[in-house]
Amino acid sequence: MASSSSVDMDPDVARRLFEEGATLVLLGVPRGTELGLDCKSWQVGPRFRGVKMIPPGLHFLHYSSVNSPACGSEIGPKTGLFLTLKPREVVLATWDPKEEDLDFSASKNQEEVSRVRATLHELDPYLGPYPYEVMRKWVSLSDRISEEVANNLQPLSGRICAFSDVIPEVEMRHTKDRAEQPRNDTACQSMREGLDRLPRMKVREGTELRFSDIPKKTYPPGATPAEITQCSMDLSYALETVLEKNYDQQPLNLLGELQFAFVCFLIGNVYEGFEHWKRILALMCRSEEAMRIRKDLYLGLIAVLYHQLGEIPPDFFVDIVSQSNFLTTTLQDFFQFATAPGVDGTLRKRAEKFKAHLTKKFSWDFEADLEDCAPVVVELPDGVTVD
Repeated sequence: MASSSSVDMDPDVARRLFEEGATLVLLGVPRGTELGLDCKSWQVGPRFRGVKMIPPGLHFLHYSSVNSPACGSEIGPKTGLFLTLKPREVVLATWDPKEEDLDFSASKNQEEVSRVRATLHELDPYLGPYPYEVMRKWVSLSDRISEEVANNLQPLSGRICAFSDVIPEVEMRHTKDRAEQPRNDTACQSMREGLDRLPRMKVREGTELRFSDIPKKTYPPGATPAEITQCSMDLSYALETVLEKNYDQQPLNLLGELQFAFVCFLIGNVYEGFEHWKRILALMCRSEEAMRIRKDLYLGLIAVLYHQLGEIPPDFFVDIVSQSNFLTTTLQDFFQFATAPGVDGTLRKRAEKFKAHLTKKFSWDFEADLEDCAPVVVELPDGVTVD
């Protein structure tokens, strides 16, 4: 690896990781490839064969292939995957130059793994140590992501890609299919016409992230106009729907999904992760009734957000067009609900401390007039009228 650890590791910790840590043996990774584990990345050198002394548990391996210098040394889009490593486990992968990806099939061959394990002593000089200096940060960003949550959310392909793998909705194998597509042999008269001429694309099956569906309809079937208005102001019904469908037995796993989406965005460069993170956050922060009955979920949310917001510049959330800050408006609702009568005292105090922390650190104003005091416009179902 091109860089070395900037923090001296405690000898006892080093010895324990050497004895109990897992090893990633990554063979054939081209020189110049950008490769990272959790919150640290490196440029691969000619001697690189993998990473050693990895703390057991969940990790995020990510890498970007690089063109040869003759082709401009351009860096490709990032690919990542979550791995759960056991103590002393050896995971073996080889670089597939055609796919520009790591092939982990050798890890399923126990004979091959045993052979590599027997030669770890000779491989040791070519293995970089786990970046222990970022372990605390990684744990703070991922401690709610269980192996089950990661496996359920990762694409079926096993790879999280910065750019979606898309294919045409219509394969156009036949002349008839091609004939039905818009012609491109005349000049476009407008931007809309140009967009309409582009082939319709879809994400390749098996490559999409499997996030929980956040319902657009926030009220129950058969709701009255008054109930629809109430459920549009307090999203607790929608939140309970998500929890019941996805995390009925372990509702705190929703915090794991929030962390998963954030890691996909922050480290994996997946914009979809950011959008889903915002959707979950808006849902949780605007669920007034849920805050009264799900104290542990919301205490966990404050802890998760405390660490996540330390990793992003404060002006990141400002919309360039409207100049409104998504995070301040969303958290303003949260603080209003979390400090209301009927909320558990511990949660209320924690929310007040978190609000003071954000106000001091980012100079955000949570005391401005609430825009939500304006009338809430809701869409009524077909056939429902208000007298």
